[in-house]
Amino acid sequence: MRAPIGHFDTAAPAPDCLDVLVGPVADAVRHWSGSVPADQLVHVDTDPQWADTAVFVEHYGRELLEQSANCVVVAGKRGGGTTLAACVVLSTTRVDVNGVVRRRLGARKASFASMDTAVGGTGMEYGGITPIGLPAGWPVLVDSAVVDLPYVLVGSGRRRGKLLVPGKAFAELPGAVVLEGLGVA
Repeated sequence: MRAPIGHFDTAAPAPDCLDVLVGPVADAVRHWSGSVPADQLVHVDTDPQWADTAVFVEHYGRELLEQSANCVVVAGKRGGGTTLAACVVLSTTRVDVNGVVRRRLGARKASFASMDTAVGGTGMEYGGITPIGLPAGWPVLVDSAVVDLPYVLVGSGRRRGKLLVPGKAFAELPGAVVLEGLGVA
């Protein structure tokens, strides 16, 4: 199969790659529902040494920078409680943690979750966290620019491999809320 974006040696529908996906991501693909069929989610095999966005696009193609999204875990705190959420923004932007995220979570303070919290909460590898397969009940805040793209390159739950996902599928993820201005330059 040829990947819908980028130039990868190995690309296959994600439902055919469940054995290489981490448990929560494989489960989410296995039970996928929505207007985008599961076989339109594409897994591409990539070298984990190039997993971080800057080196990834240098190796796999600069054009992917405009078609890539990052998924980061944030912690919103209010009183004694903490709310974990995922934020999905284009790789060319950063998450507006102290503005959009803090207000949306109704938090007094919001910050990026620690690596241990992000990995422990998601069951995914740091540097490969994806919004597909997150814990039930987590808000998934998605920048509207991500939803507008035909295909988006995002983590696969591991540092090895990425997922190519139709942008509109992010709006249909469990707990998804599409927000203007979540990603800022």
